[in-house]
Amino acid sequence: MRAFDFSPLFRSTVGFDRLFDLVDSYAEQSAGYPPYNIERSDETHYRISVAVAGFAEKELSVEVREGVLSVTGKRDESEKSEEKGYLYQGIAGRAFERRFQLAEHVEVRDAKLENGLLHIDLERIVPEEKKPRQIPINGPRAEDHRRQGPRGLIRRFHKNQGRETVPGFSFPPSVL
Repeated sequence: MRAFDFSPLFRSTVGFDRLFDLVDSYAEQSAGYPPYNIERSDETHYRISVAVAGFAEKELSVEVREGVLSVTGKRDESEKSEEKGYLYQGIAGRAFERRFQLAEHVEVRDAKLENGLLHIDLERIVPEEKKPRQIPINGPRAEDHRRQGPRGLIRRFHKNQGRETVPGFSFPPSVL
């Protein structure tokens, strides 16, 4: 694997230390065991499929901690002690740990073991306040949208010389 020197970038960037650390840690990961796929089914749903042929469900572990998804596999020692007369052993049964850095707001929804593949379903859930919103030009001010008590509405009604300032709302004569 290539070694990257990020020192020239440190002079002109601020706050990207974590990104550079992630790139370094990715380069240091084992070359390819176990193999995996990352699929994107739509804008918010993802699936990681890890090839875990020969591992039983009880020998696998899926854990999320501090935004890092860890998939580990460890063979049962009692099975290993059985002396089998392999003529050729091409299916790797060694222990592994594969880590995936999850983006902000990505949550693990499900994990299934099917036909030697461990499928981990992910979903990106963006809170409403983080979603982009359209701001109307020359539209009503933000304070007009805030919920105000009846006194605030009455004050606005008097301040505007009796003109209706809240669409679809009129005060009964007894309040005025």
